[in-house]
Amino acid sequence: MDLALAALLCALGGCVAGLIGVGGGIIFVPAMTIVLSKGQVEAEATSLLMIALVSLVGTWRQKRYGNVNLRDALLIGLLSPVGVVIGVVAANNLPERALRIGFAILLLYMAARLLRRVFTPDDPGSGASSPPAGAGPAPAPGPPSGPAGS
Repeated sequence: MDLALAALLCALGGCVAGLIGVGGGIIFVPAMTIVLSKGQVEAEATSLLMIALVSLVGTWRQKRYGNVNLRDALLIGLLSPVGVVIGVVAANNLPERALRIGFAILLLYMAARLLRRVFTPDDPGSGASSPPAGAGPAPAPGPPSGPAGS
């Protein structure tokens, strides 16, 4: 493995993880299979460890900004290992081609969902534009009130 290329891929994956919180797996797995010629199972398994390390750093930094919901993280973190065990067994028993196709379908599905959220206007009832808790009631829609709006 070319050390410089691996370092570049790791830096790119880390930047993606920090920007959008995906853990870098969407960069690490394809990069290891396509660029570094690793097998799908080896790339996925290696990515799991890489993501764990990247996630620790990302969590540490985001916690300093107050962006970490510890309750949700602990709940998901405690329940996820069950899925991991099932996934590892499946990954080691499925053909590599099926894993690649499944990974590609997952990436396409998630991309479509994200694009739909980006290009769909916000629903006023969705809470997407609600003020933070404790910020008081949201201003009523309509023309401004007070001296400037009279």
